[in-house]
Amino acid sequence: MPSSRMAGAAGAGPRETTLTIEARRGWRVAGRGSRVAVLAGAEADSRRPVVAISHGLMYPSIRMNGSSNPELASTATIDRGAAMLEHLSVLSDPVRCRALAVLEQDELTVSELCGILQLPQSTMSRHLKTLAEDGWVDSRRDGTSRRYVAAPRGEGSPASQVWKVARTEVAAGPAAATDRKRLQSVLADRRRRSQEYFTGAAAEWTETRASLFGQDFDRVALLGLLDRTWVVGDLGTGSGQMSMQLAPFVDRVIAVDESEAMLQAARDRLAGEANVEVRAGRLEALPIADGELDAAMLVLVLHYVPDPSAAIAEASRAIAAGGRILIVDMLPHDRTEYRRSMGHLWLGFDPDTIGEWLAAAGFDRPIVGALPADVDARGPALFAASATKLT
Repeated sequence: MPSSRMAGAAGAGPRETTLTIEARRGWRVAGRGSRVAVLAGAEADSRRPVVAISHGLMYPSIRMNGSSNPELASTATIDRGAAMLEHLSVLSDPVRCRALAVLEQDELTVSELCGILQLPQSTMSRHLKTLAEDGWVDSRRDGTSRRYVAAPRGEGSPASQVWKVARTEVAAGPAAATDRKRLQSVLADRRRRSQEYFTGAAAEWTETRASLFGQDFDRVALLGLLDRTWVVGDLGTGSGQMSMQLAPFVDRVIAVDESEAMLQAARDRLAGEANVEVRAGRLEALPIADGELDAAMLVLVLHYVPDPSAAIAEASRAIAAGGRILIVDMLPHDRTEYRRSMGHLWLGFDPDTIGEWLAAAGFDRPIVGALPADVDARGPALFAASATKLT
């Protein structure tokens, strides 16, 4: 940090002035009452630099010159100088400097800081309160505790300049190495406690997460990987469940179905989703313009379509070059009753056949694979197929 320069003669503006104060012994910092002594005390008209020391913590790089201008001699003449003095006051206590140095490394609770600095909680809390009031630390609530961390400081600000000097002094002190070792012990203890929990909880981890967050939170979270600028087609939307899950993660959803009853159910479900448009139409003749979609999904719908390859080709027309398609449907099965009870036209699909249809429709390198079986599912096994539309 450059040494401060005093203001020029009366009537002249300051020259790179960062601090101009009266060069007298026993100058008191406004607002804090901390005593700043002037070593090698200069006379009021002296140009010799002097070094400030506050409560025993020396800042050798901060220099203050006496001023011959009586209007400038008794107070800090610019806000920057006053701000530096205020920060000097807060950092005048070595304990606060040690705490701040530790909090630069990691977020810590009061009890963790007490262990590192070997101080009672009341003392540590008092120092943290002072640091927080001057903007040196931030904190957040974490359950019944509060976690503290060093606050960011703008490069070149008075705070950053003062702290640069103070940090150097703290690092050179005998307590710094011990503080760092205790910090590493605290962090290691955190990791150990976390691993101890998982050692005991591993067998029930899936059930624990499901009881806390539900069965599908992780699958829904994967939708966050979608591009938020996309327009996605939910082709064969049914009652609109997929469209409702997609809506928060993309720019727009176009939901298409042929059944009027399903369309009404979808409209009811999606009434609160402003970025979802429900359209009536067949999958072999989509009510969607060429290249209007960035992605399309056909989830458990192809087995209702008389000509699945035509539906895939029509989806390709509606998808822009470089866009994506996702198909989820059943693998081959022998549940012939589905034809009668649910109107299925196809008893599942062979993955190789799906791959051929995708390639024929202009999709590149389709990937088709079986989905993991859900232990609670009673239907046939499912597959997922994805591919990219060629340019």
